[in-house]
Amino acid sequence: MLTSRPGRFALAAAAGLLAVTAATPAYAASAGSSASSPQVMSDYKGRVIAATGLNVRKQPWQSSPVVGFLPYGKVVSIECKVNGQSIDGNPRWYRINGYGGYASARYIENIGPAPHWC
Repeated sequence: MLTSRPGRFALAAAAGLLAVTAATPAYAASAGSSASSPQVMSDYKGRVIAATGLNVRKQPWQSSPVVGFLPYGKVVSIECKVNGQSIDGNPRWYRINGYGGYASARYIENIGPAPHWC
């Protein structure tokens, strides 16, 4: 039986850590995870709404070099969002999968949830 104050404190701390660990669900990603496992959304979708299409730029600002082009209506895969140059009051830019660059969120309509932060 532990009677010293430091001994009781260490035992209580260890028991608390064990209780927190046991109560916290583990969400380890694996290649063979089942359909009932929680999934982290990493592939968001959006539709280009700029009538003349949209440039994809190396960095999230208009003076950055163009690395691709997205025509009006194209559905794109979005990796994540960042803050960049404000376009018509919207500072968000989306990193577009497969292009290695960013497009202004002002001209992309989300399909489903908004992307997470990069």
